[in-house]
Amino acid sequence: GRTRMSVGDILNLKSGSVVTLGKLAGDFVDVLVNDKLVARGEVLILNDRFCVRIAEIVSPEERQDVSGG
Repeated sequence: GRTRMSVGDILNLKSGSVVTLGKLAGDFVDVLVNDKLVARGEVLILNDRFCVRIAEIVSPEERQDVSGG
């Protein structure tokens, strides 16, 4: 599951907003900012809602451009 959002779209998210990712609870996901890997996390269900628990912050030296270009 992957989605692309602008910073403006992210800033407009409110409690109850839905972001479709196509992942299930227990799946691991990469968190990217400007096509750079910044964190890794696990999809969880908390209070009947999906969320991502950040498990690892990637150091600036390890951040990769994953845009493919």
